[in-house]
Amino acid sequence: MRRPNFFIVGAPRSGTTAMYEYLRQHPEVFMPYRKEPGYFGSDLTKGPPYLTEQSYLALFAGAKNEKRLGEATVWYLYSETAPREIREFAPDARIIIMLRDPVEMIHSLHAHFLYTDDEEIAGFAEALAAEEDRRAGRRLPPHARRPEGLQYRRCGRYAPFVRRYLDVFGRENVSVIVFDDFRTDTAAVYRETLEFLDVQPGFRPAFEVVNPSKRSRSLRLQRAIHSPSFTRAIARLPDPAHHRVWRLLKRLNMRPEERPTLDPELRRRLRAEFAPSVEELAGLLGRDLSAWTRG
Repeated sequence: MRRPNFFIVGAPRSGTTAMYEYLRQHPEVFMPYRKEPGYFGSDLTKGPPYLTEQSYLALFAGAKNEKRLGEATVWYLYSETAPREIREFAPDARIIIMLRDPVEMIHSLHAHFLYTDDEEIAGFAEALAAEEDRRAGRRLPPHARRPEGLQYRRCGRYAPFVRRYLDVFGRENVSVIVFDDFRTDTAAVYRETLEFLDVQPGFRPAFEVVNPSKRSRSLRLQRAIHSPSFTRAIARLPDPAHHRVWRLLKRLNMRPEERPTLDPELRRRLRAEFAPSVEELAGLLGRDLSAWTRG
């Protein structure tokens, strides 16, 4: 059975879902129906359905003669073990990392976790203040499936995580995409990504808005969708029917909603706090990221 040979590994809320959807449309690329399989990263929190190597590879069973097979799991970025696990599994793999202004990213991640019921502290500043307690295992939301993601500041300090992938795979096999570029000229960044993957760069997908800000219509339904009992129940359906049912219910329970405006004073403090990390990343990538430290 064929194995994936490229991976979108993060960061969350940085355009990975859009890139996944756009790459899926390319005739020389196969990506499974399921984003975020989360097979790698033995140090990450796992949730059902739990994948064996056989069930993971089954996600790619529909591939035919596509040149590139890939998957996207944003939490691989933060795993100490995932880079080497991926390298051992697929030695010639190419890695795509997408990064966003860390202040914007963690603010968006907090809003997303409120939607998915992984977060119960509605105020962003209050959620940041809870990080120390949560590191000690206190004040964790009962339904949080990704408690490491609640360490928002850590998620925004990209440099050590990017360096780990560069060290394991080599710079020539890692493409780092800055979200600002992707948003400003999606077509150009997409073409560069196709060139990086060594597939036909002239293909142009339907560039539609993917994964906008949203809220749940019913928190009770949202919790039911993610409950272990519901997951076990729909897992009895044949693949990929159970995933389609799950996605349909999530879509029906979603309503678009703009993110609350970030308090300017909190933004200023966070920009100053992230400045050393941004500077380190800028040096690592060899590009100007000063826009992420202004304002």
